[in-house]
Amino acid sequence: MEEELSLSCGESGKPVGATPSSLKMLDVGKWPIFSLCSEEELQLIRQACVFGSAGNEVLYTTVNDEIFVLGTNCCGCLGLGDVQSTIEPRRLESLNGKKIACLSYGSGPHIVLATTEGEVFTWGHNAYSQLGNGTTNHGLVPCHISTNLSNKQVTEVACGSYHSLVLTSDGEVFAWGYNNSGQVGSGSTANQLIPRRVTGCLQNKVVVNIACGQMCSMAVVNTGEVACGYAHTLVLTDEGQVYAWGANSYGQLGTGNKSNQSYPAPVVVEKDSSCCRQPSPCPTPDFPSAARCSRIIEIAACHSAHTSAAKTQGGHVYMWGQCRGQSVTLPHLTHFSCTDDVFACFATPAVSWRLLSVEPDDHLTVAESLKREFDNPNTADLKFLVDGKYIYAHKVLLKIRCEHFRSSLEDNEDDIVEMSEFSYPVYRAFLEYLYTDSISLSPEEAVGLLDLATFYRENRLKKLCQQTIKQGICEENAIALLSAAVKYDAQDLEEFCFRFCINHLTVVTQTSGFAEMDHDLLKNFISKASRVGAFKN
Repeated sequence: MEEELSLSCGESGKPVGATPSSLKMLDVGKWPIFSLCSEEELQLIRQACVFGSAGNEVLYTTVNDEIFVLGTNCCGCLGLGDVQSTIEPRRLESLNGKKIACLSYGSGPHIVLATTEGEVFTWGHNAYSQLGNGTTNHGLVPCHISTNLSNKQVTEVACGSYHSLVLTSDGEVFAWGYNNSGQVGSGSTANQLIPRRVTGCLQNKVVVNIACGQMCSMAVVNTGEVACGYAHTLVLTDEGQVYAWGANSYGQLGTGNKSNQSYPAPVVVEKDSSCCRQPSPCPTPDFPSAARCSRIIEIAACHSAHTSAAKTQGGHVYMWGQCRGQSVTLPHLTHFSCTDDVFACFATPAVSWRLLSVEPDDHLTVAESLKREFDNPNTADLKFLVDGKYIYAHKVLLKIRCEHFRSSLEDNEDDIVEMSEFSYPVYRAFLEYLYTDSISLSPEEAVGLLDLATFYRENRLKKLCQQTIKQGICEENAIALLSAAVKYDAQDLEEFCFRFCINHLTVVTQTSGFAEMDHDLLKNFISKASRVGAFKN
């Protein structure tokens, strides 16, 4: 497959003094372990991870940035310095002042945690050196792991049953622990006691995602997502298609049977137009409704369970695999609004597939503050006149963010700039991108922004436009997007649109866009399609 991928693998004192009004409440009530906490305590939770062989341990943070744990404390996995169980939350004093960026857990269980400063701490089960501290002694308190990581900032962590991976800010992967199947990528099957960089096929490559199954490891080197289950793997392509392979004894591959699969097989989520009959409109009205609502945007699995889940762009959540003891072999539409609820209510054990998290409402980051100031006439010192409408901006920010404005505004003391080369929606999206680092456009509007990005030599914006177009392509607009890719010499996008057209050739050739196709483009399309065997019986 040449699609861009994202992965998901399965194997994978009390809080006081905070003000709940400063935080959206994190809905953890569906997780049985939280029945031990009062309603007041639940309202203070900012992050949470449920883990353990029976979903019987939990770590959570509060609005005060305090870390609490409770549960059975197997192998000292609560990090309290003992192996005593607790039914009341206890503060994890050894991590006082640390803020959690990401967290993962193994089967022992063992915990690997990365802070917002990029430090790594581990504790819990360690019979296979999965803590990375050079020993095989269980870790009763969090240990700072610095060997080979002292000058690295860790941004992502992943645990298999008894091995661990971390991803650094510069795209490097380090691994350690149990290695009977070569899961630490060292070239041997000897257990690895300390973090060592995974080279081999990852040498000179920048990794963007990592995931662990029970005894396997995965990395994505281009944009995408990975999810690994107990012994199965899901991948999500940029077309919103899910593929699965591996063990299938509970139907966790979603292929309609229980046969193991040694290569990627498509997981078909039924196209359900019911969401398009709801009062709230679907997020991208230019899409055909069925394609819009069935496109997968998130996949979920964890190494502790044989359960799989997915969420569509239309907001529907599906589950399959082992669900409360039943084997569900095809994706089943649930009433849930998030994939986390699938694991809380149907996975065995009921554990988190990711760190549950919610951000406070009352604190604005620098990025959020800049986003608020876009098109604000009260603070702006420059306005653009486009199609008879004003867009308000700030000279200093434009000069900082864009090479074009660094030169064009250098000696320009005017406070109004007239713009006729681009439409209002396109130019507004461009200026908003300079404030937010993101775009929110339909695929067709993204084509116009791609033209602007090419003109201003904004390469990152150009990539974002191409990504938006890829995610929004459908049979009806495929030819128009292919034409745009050719016009703006976006070769990667052109190849993607061409592949999409070939994969959906019957429907695409019946669209008005195909009938109105430019003669030279049509000629080249037919020639190229013939070379790849599109017209063979």
